[in-house]
Amino acid sequence: MSLTTANAPLAAHPGDSNYTIESPAHRLFVLPLSRRIRAELGGKTVLDTRGACLLYETGIRARLYVPIADFVQDALVASASTSYCPFKGTASYRSLAVGDRVSEDAIWVYDEPNAETPWLKGYAGVYEERFDRFLDEDDEVVGSVPDPYHRVDIRHTSRHVRVTGPDGAVLADSTAALLVSETSTPDRFYVPRSDVKVDLVHGERTWTCPYKGHATYWSAPGADDVAWSYETPLPESAPLAGYISFAGDGIEVSEVS
Repeated sequence: MSLTTANAPLAAHPGDSNYTIESPAHRLFVLPLSRRIRAELGGKTVLDTRGACLLYETGIRARLYVPIADFVQDALVASASTSYCPFKGTASYRSLAVGDRVSEDAIWVYDEPNAETPWLKGYAGVYEERFDRFLDEDDEVVGSVPDPYHRVDIRHTSRHVRVTGPDGAVLADSTAALLVSETSTPDRFYVPRSDVKVDLVHGERTWTCPYKGHATYWSAPGADDVAWSYETPLPESAPLAGYISFAGDGIEVSEVS
């Protein structure tokens, strides 16, 4: 997301600078990936490529595109689904099938891309979440292939942080929080579980972050899904283990002077 959202160089409204970008309002940029990418479905490798790339579009997170020739061809199944993008053209979809395991509309292809995007010819966009497993070299991908322009910095802070709920009750109070700064997203405070002042219960939501891991959501009394934690964070975000962050309707996270 870092090149295309917030005030990044390819966003709709870039930040302050001493230059202008002469380009369409909606910008596309392709970044080749040098690593080997594989996808599995039904226990079989259905994609093995060294020709993957990330496509960045204004206001949209980077999406993985791979040569369609690098899929196992007899696993591809034509779909009747189509979609239209004014910047890329009309997309047709393919499902993938391995035995009884079928992933509907898992990839899309611009068979005749627009004149300004000829480099899409022969490539397929990928819904990583519609496969059983993705590998970046020999490491399993969590969520989606990471964007190399995206960064997460985790810092200990002695700021006095207080979290209150919709009724004004204190949900957490801490002077030992973590401050998480993530590209194109607001800074977030994460507080130690021991500094949460109410009983939390598992919420309904789920979320997977390719930089932090699988999020567990929590509900507080009278407020559903207003907190989340990474119970087993990815190695690069290991300090988040044992910490919880809060946000949502009626939730106020403030710094106490």
